[in-house]
Amino acid sequence: MPATEPQPGWTNPEYVATVVGVLAIGALVFYSSLTQSGPTVDDVLFVGLGITLPVTIAYEVACRWS
Repeated sequence: MPATEPQPGWTNPEYVATVVGVLAIGALVFYSSLTQSGPTVDDVLFVGLGITLPVTIAYEVACRWS
């Protein structure tokens, strides 16, 4: 009999990190649509930190919460 896989939920750290990552990317895409110039080094750093920091924090909080 195959083992049942757990359903994604708000207590699953990978699920929470994925949701936060998608929201962070969406927010950065919205922000970039408002700017008029091309990406600079500061913009690239902002995008990298703007995605990885919330994902990492959400993952760690979900790990401790579950």
